[in-house]
Amino acid sequence: MPTYDYACNACGHALELFHSMAEAPRKKCPRCGKNQLERRIGAGAGFLFKGSGFYQTDYRSESYSKAAKAESEGATKPAAEKAESGGDAKPAAKEPSAKPAAEQPKKKGKD
Repeated sequence: MPTYDYACNACGHALELFHSMAEAPRKKCPRCGKNQLERRIGAGAGFLFKGSGFYQTDYRSESYSKAAKAESEGATKPAAEKAESGGDAKPAAKEPSAKPAAEQPKKKGKD
């Protein structure tokens, strides 16, 4: 449902109301109770164009686009090419050191 701007000509009270487009404009002011409420022309709602066909510079910088393209090309590289080039450029994560057997909790068995 759209938002409508209203103002009372009697007391000057301004408010916004939600109601259907098919519904008649409100006339009674909630503050003073007089039938002097008038619907005003509002700024309307904003909207955003997405997808191809719109200005490329509106949403992302050129450097972001280049980095995204390079990343997607690296993700789609075949496994054989990755092995030849030394694999991914990311460093391997360190494995957590294993606790000595004395520090590991003992499992309770059916004794």
